[in-house]
Amino acid sequence: MNIENTEEQKPKINKKRVILALLAAILAIFAVFAVNIYQNAYYQAYGLINYNPKLTTQFFDRNGELVANYFDDENRLYAEFEEIPYRMVEALVAVEDTVFFEHSGVNVEAILRALIKDIIKMKYAEGASTLTQQLVKNTLLTHKKTIKRKLTEALIALIIERNLTKEQIMERYLNHIYFGHGYYGVRTAAEGYFRKPLMQLSLKEIAMLVGIPRQPNSYDPTKNLNLTLARANSVLNRMKTLGWISEEEYNNAVAEEVIVYNDTLSKNQAPYAVDEAIREANALYDDVRSGGYKIYLGIDLKTQRLARESLEFGYQKILERYQDANTSVLNGAIVVLDNFNGDILALVGGHNYTQSEFNRAVLANRQLGSSFKPFLYQIALDSGYSTMDLIPDISRVYVEEAANETKEWTPKNIEGNFQGLITIKDALMRSRNLATINLVSSVGLETVHGELTKMGFKNVPKDLSISLGSLGMSPLEYSKFYGMFANGGVLIEPKMIKKIVNRYGAEQLFESEKKQILDAAQNYLMIDMLKAVVESGTGRGAHVNGIEIAGKTGTSNNNVDAWFCGISPDINVMVWYGNDDNTPMAASEVGGRTSTAPFAYFIQNYIKLYPETRRKFPVPKGVTKSTYNGKEEYFTAKSPLPSASRTASAADNILF
Repeated sequence: MNIENTEEQKPKINKKRVILALLAAILAIFAVFAVNIYQNAYYQAYGLINYNPKLTTQFFDRNGELVANYFDDENRLYAEFEEIPYRMVEALVAVEDTVFFEHSGVNVEAILRALIKDIIKMKYAEGASTLTQQLVKNTLLTHKKTIKRKLTEALIALIIERNLTKEQIMERYLNHIYFGHGYYGVRTAAEGYFRKPLMQLSLKEIAMLVGIPRQPNSYDPTKNLNLTLARANSVLNRMKTLGWISEEEYNNAVAEEVIVYNDTLSKNQAPYAVDEAIREANALYDDVRSGGYKIYLGIDLKTQRLARESLEFGYQKILERYQDANTSVLNGAIVVLDNFNGDILALVGGHNYTQSEFNRAVLANRQLGSSFKPFLYQIALDSGYSTMDLIPDISRVYVEEAANETKEWTPKNIEGNFQGLITIKDALMRSRNLATINLVSSVGLETVHGELTKMGFKNVPKDLSISLGSLGMSPLEYSKFYGMFANGGVLIEPKMIKKIVNRYGAEQLFESEKKQILDAAQNYLMIDMLKAVVESGTGRGAHVNGIEIAGKTGTSNNNVDAWFCGISPDINVMVWYGNDDNTPMAASEVGGRTSTAPFAYFIQNYIKLYPETRRKFPVPKGVTKSTYNGKEEYFTAKSPLPSASRTASAADNILF
């Protein structure tokens, strides 16, 4: 066998082809790797290309004044590029990236220059990031100084520049960057530090803001103003050196004295009202905290401040009378409603929000006491009684059978006396318990209970205890029922939110539900009786010169709750005081004293704030006035003034 010939027959390997194949494989692998890197980079860049940051939701009052900011982890108000002053763009470019509008995302010359310095010093001594790269680093990457991170940053920057305009990149940069003090974005910082919109900033203020992001904690002007000013002057000097501002502009800006405000981030001017607004908004949207909504409230901040001041006025009066009061539990609430549209003009849920965030105006379920009587008397009027009909103010013993047990109830008047026959108007004016119980008995408990349910009251006891206001309710819920008296018998659901605008400008409007419950003419008879309560009855402390006031006092058992429910021609004001733990207040603390004084204080100052406020209740059609027993009294066809025989008949039917 010829071995040599056999070996010669083996196929020869083409080394050139092998090398080319290997190179092709390597290039293919590299291409796949490069494509993968690019796809990953593009995926990361997508977050900036389709920028959708968390934005602060803002609450405004009915006049457009900011009530509060509400945000998640970043307090950010967005500014479109058109809202940003051109001087701010110039200042930023001057100190951070002079050739921003010329490069394609990466400044090769600056990178080489920085690289040489890094090699000389054998460490990362100088960066060479463009504004685009800074944006990428701050939004998508870590701040760790590694070659891999820098390469990724550069690649994403190139992708960003291919997909966004320079203006869009600048807009994203100025909206995302941190400006210290919890302010994210230049608009947030401008409104926070200077209380100004962007377009009203001076050149000095612009330079201050532009200088902050380099070291936001150090350059925060509320902490280190002199350091911030020095940094701002450096920014101004750079602009002057580049010829972007004149010597005169530079000197004027350096000399300018700037006022810096150290506000809270929320700027919350009505915390109890805002809490309720947030609760309502959360029921509509699941991203209220970060969605950048503009929420417009019915709240009027001047009225809100006055309500808070009035509540404090009444609180201090209690302490003056009752120095042993337990201030850890003593509290109060005020709600002010617009009679005609249900707007909540003011809502104060406690004496001090920082001590207790519990919103008593909304969440407290407090016994209504005698303040509930007008609704019972209205039912009597609607049943044909007149304001001048006589009812017996005498004592009775009521027997109740329950669970094979007989219970006796002997109610009393607060004064401890009886007045025999008394007109319905006088009975309400003087808040006579016995007369009220006898009136409810005369109208019929079933009728009264049914009519209260039709009005919208819930969980009404089906016994005579309702005559003394034994049911409980929050001040806000209760205020809508008194608003019914003020609005011609129309029941309007109170509303906090009037309009919501999302970050894209779409609006959602909110209207209150309205329902005609009472006849307007019959309802006016109640207004007239409630005016008498303030003029001559238990509510005299609520009288204010120059304006008609209708209202009713209320004190629950053992002085646990003190109410005054007051109505003027335009607004109704619900005032409540009590102890949070439902323990009695002092014996001196009754609705006619405790709650009328802050009401009067409120109204006196309200008509100064709003002198156009109507001063008289309009008399609706169907209401007539006539002289009765020497006085002018109102009546309707359904509730005519009684004749002499009708009065005598009432005397014959006194309940024993």
